Amino acid sequence: MKKSILFLLLTSALISCNTTVDQELAASKAIGYEIDDDGSKAPLYSGDMSNLAVWEAYIKAHNEQDLEAIKSMNADEGFKVYAPNGAVIEGNDAHIEFLTNWFADASPKWKMNYLIENEFTNKKGELRQWVTSGNQLTLTVDGKEVKLGQVNDALISNGKVQMFYVTERVLATDELE
Repeated sequence: MKKSILFLLLTSALISCNTTVDQELAASKAIGYEIDDDGSKAPLYSGDMSNLAVWEAYIKAHNEQDLEAIKSMNADEGFKVYAPNGAVIEGNDAHIEFLTNWFADASPKWKMNYLIENEFTNKKGELRQWVTSGNQLTLTVDGKEVKLGQVNDALISNGKVQMFYVTERVLATDELE
């Protein structure tokens, strides 16, 4: 009986040590945090690098103006784009219509500068996987090139682009290639 109690105490001590080590290890791998509307924080972790390939293929399809490829990479339901001018594009068809006109008017071309993947689990237990990319965007407007710096934050869900935010500004002369 004494051996059983000793074994139980020793096992409990080891489990509590492992839990502490696991918590410290998890905290050490956090790269930041997501702040919820109520101010609560959820740790962000480096995420699944395969999501970077999804976003790279997505930008490549945009550079090639391949509307069918873009459409196939957009999520089937709930797709949204938050544009830098405050517009919200909702749904795959609206996105393709916007791109058709924009490609014809401005011939946009992206050059990626960096890609970062991160993920967190929200209060509902849903895994959110994000790709943040920094890009140089070149537009041709009335025969003249305009160069913009862009940051995109894209939610990738089940290998598809669910939504993304675009922030951009005109590049200063010393930032151009």
